[in-house]
Amino acid sequence: MENNDYQRSFSAINKAFESKARLGIMSVLMVNEAVDFSTLKSLLGLTDGNLASHTHALEELGYIQAEKKFVGRKPNTTYSVTKAGSKAFKEHLQALEDFFKNAPTV
Repeated sequence: MENNDYQRSFSAINKAFESKARLGIMSVLMVNEAVDFSTLKSLLGLTDGNLASHTHALEELGYIQAEKKFVGRKPNTTYSVTKAGSKAFKEHLQALEDFFKNAPTV
């Protein structure tokens, strides 16, 4: 692969998914229709504050959506991936694959 192509694949990596927390959130949501806050927290081993800040950032980008409701008297927030989020994450994974597959030897 030419150096310019390699640089192009490197630049295609989406900064929104650089954090392992966001990568984990998106990975879980891509294979599940919806996942609640407590389940994400447990699966990823994140604190409430850490998970809340990363989900908020992904919401702001339009990559995930939150549905807030009450179950009994307890609040329950469920997250799902948007079409834009699914597209962006798939493109990110493809960019990573291209980046690793075509790394130049020096």
